[in-house]
Amino acid sequence: MRTDQTICVPSVAKRPDPVRTTKDEAVRDVIVIGGSYAGLSAALQLARARRRVLVIDAGLPRNRFAQTSHGFLTHDGTPPGEIAARGREQLLAYPTVEWMDGEVISAEKTNSGFSITLADGKHHDARRLVLALGVADELPTIRGLAERWGSSVFHCPYCHGYELNQGKIGVIATSPMSMHHALMLPDWGPTTFFLNGAFTPDSEQTSKLLARRITIESEAIAKITGQPADVELQDGRVIELAGLFVATRTLSSSPLASQLGCALEEGPMGPFIQTNVFKETSVLGVFACGDVARPAGSVAFSVADGAMAGAATHQSLFMR
Repeated sequence: MRTDQTICVPSVAKRPDPVRTTKDEAVRDVIVIGGSYAGLSAALQLARARRRVLVIDAGLPRNRFAQTSHGFLTHDGTPPGEIAARGREQLLAYPTVEWMDGEVISAEKTNSGFSITLADGKHHDARRLVLALGVADELPTIRGLAERWGSSVFHCPYCHGYELNQGKIGVIATSPMSMHHALMLPDWGPTTFFLNGAFTPDSEQTSKLLARRITIESEAIAKITGQPADVELQDGRVIELAGLFVATRTLSSSPLASQLGCALEEGPMGPFIQTNVFKETSVLGVFACGDVARPAGSVAFSVADGAMAGAATHQSLFMR
């Protein structure tokens, strides 16, 4: 189950004819695709270097389901939308930055740089691209799970574990990787590991789980009920919990990296864009940052990635 709408890319034959910008707007230094934490951070470095930057944002940040964001220094406990809104306000104070709300449906390399097309048919060109596309989470198909995503069902214990106040915690297995998830959680509260037919620990793994005082539950889950999140099992038992954790599979929120030919890596939670230490992809002139370019992420990691991508993109404009 996707936690956002699937983005469908129309075929080339069905795309509207590009609407060209004016001569003055024709070529920016950089287009940043994605206006959440990583994209904002990248654009800020470029703005401070007085480069012409266009930020295009589809308005679907990954953590839009969460009420508060945690673990980001100076903003611990702040609603994620407030952090992004403040960042956008500060970014747009720079005169060389433009902002556009919209969905980029295609991107291609040209003789002078790159060309992108939006869903409304508008076309923009730039010498460099920064992909801060974000990801979408795929949840296991369990009744009641998606409705509680971000409020009492989470993926990151560092982001949400402390607020459960050492109450009872559940971990739903989705693959063998969930073993690692389960072993982490007892530091935040008494933990039950729901295997749910997705994973069976061997004797060594079982010993590790028991050493962490984790309860292993092999009965399949029927649905999630109550508030904040209670697990009803197929045999009728109901286990009351303060919160649930599940390792989702993540997929890029957009196919642009594949369109451009960027190499991907398969991470523990899904594919992500391969980059070097300077956040440049396998395609010269295309940089990527944030959750879409990491095996796992957070607001703090995204901001750091964006800062590196922005600085490296700027330097690529005059060092090549």
